Amino acid sequence: MNRHTHEFTIIKLEPLHHFSPFIQQFFLSYICRMRKLRNSELNRMLPEEYGQAEKWPVVLVLDNVRSMNNVGSMFRTADAFLLEKIYLCGITATPPHRDITKTAIGAEKTVPWKYCESSLQAVMDLKEQGYSIIAIEQAEKSISLMDIQYPNQKLAFVLGNEIDGVQQEIVDLSNICLEIPQFGTKHSFNVAVTCGMILWDYAKYAKG
Repeated sequence: MNRHTHEFTIIKLEPLHHFSPFIQQFFLSYICRMRKLRNSELNRMLPEEYGQAEKWPVVLVLDNVRSMNNVGSMFRTADAFLLEKIYLCGITATPPHRDITKTAIGAEKTVPWKYCESSLQAVMDLKEQGYSIIAIEQAEKSISLMDIQYPNQKLAFVLGNEIDGVQQEIVDLSNICLEIPQFGTKHSFNVAVTCGMILWDYAKYAKG
């Protein structure tokens, strides 16, 4: 294949077993190689198109997330999964700020967001609006990510502070407490990493 014109050339080849193992391996590696795609080939929508696109019925509630880099990362993930909105609560920083932009890479301009002084009040309001509240936390009677059956309604995922997690009052109000299994020595995942795992798992469920 010509990499500039994307035209294919048909070549008559002898059976591979006629060649040495080295030549066979070289040939197979060349034919089967995976070329990285350029950004222009990814067919991503423009920011204007994102604003008009139908969003998934999912919001994030960031309950006192202290790291702006984590906040920016979750903006970027929310953009990737076409979420409705992010609620930035309590001490959670808000755009514009260079430390958010550093990891959001512009997603803070595409994903709608709202600041709420009280995480608890934000969750109460969302519950009144018909959202099922899913707190990402280790708790008694939590459901493993491996076993979750997502409710067939609007969802609000609550992600907590890097040290203290989701407030107990919010856990008490939640419809589901969702936990990601771990097998090493650490007690928790980074909150932005957690956000990515949860949303990808939901994406598989929603697209399935």
